[in-house]
Amino acid sequence: MQDRFRVATFNANSLRSRLEITSGWLRKHEPDALCIQETRVVDEAFPIADIQELGYHAAFVGQKSFNGVAILSRTEPEDVVTGLGIEGMDEEARIVRARIRGVEVVNTYVPQGTSPDSPRFEYKLNWFAALKEYFNRDFTPQTPLVWVGDFNVATDPLDVYDPDAMQGSVCFHPDEHKALSSVKEWGFVDVFRKHHPDEPRQYSFFDYRIPNAVKRGMGWRIDHIWATAPLADKSCASWIDLEPRSMVKPSDHTFVVADFQVDGL
Repeated sequence: MQDRFRVATFNANSLRSRLEITSGWLRKHEPDALCIQETRVVDEAFPIADIQELGYHAAFVGQKSFNGVAILSRTEPEDVVTGLGIEGMDEEARIVRARIRGVEVVNTYVPQGTSPDSPRFEYKLNWFAALKEYFNRDFTPQTPLVWVGDFNVATDPLDVYDPDAMQGSVCFHPDEHKALSSVKEWGFVDVFRKHHPDEPRQYSFFDYRIPNAVKRGMGWRIDHIWATAPLADKSCASWIDLEPRSMVKPSDHTFVVADFQVDGL
């Protein structure tokens, strides 16, 4: 349907290593926007020809071996912006945004944080604060906007397979919850939880180091699709596609998807 707007997020853990999985998923599901994190490729080596062969455009910013984000879109992305534009927060390739079919799409790869006693953890908290400043500066809560990506935070006990054991660890720490909640309070709705408010064992990340983690349900939901109220009100479905995580040479993450009916925006 022309008025359906499908957005998906996927931490590829190296786009070139996951190009076959990504290409197959694009052909099968035809999202209007696929937001990719950890592309791990400099801009000059981004596989743009492969993306264009699939009928997609690409807006991206990358760096060698680490980080990197991209938005693949079926229509030409408008008003592409990379970086937060905030001093001290743009040394790493972690954010790209574009307007696609009238929807502002913001794709982020939030710093992982390493451990609660690491300087990287403090950087992560500061990055969330800068991100809220970014949203407040460039948008309003009434903007039709979807914020997606690897947030590197499981927001609720439902979002980790063993919340008691994980409590206080990186990606499930009270300070991270407070920092992310502050951004959410700006005006976001967790679209997946809108449609699955109490559903357990819904995970988007499964650690390579855990044998048979997918089959055993030992995962985390740290990849998110959040929308402002005007857009969240138009969401009609959201799901996590586990199939790619079980393919040959998968990422440790998988695709999270949301559909919206955007007529009248």
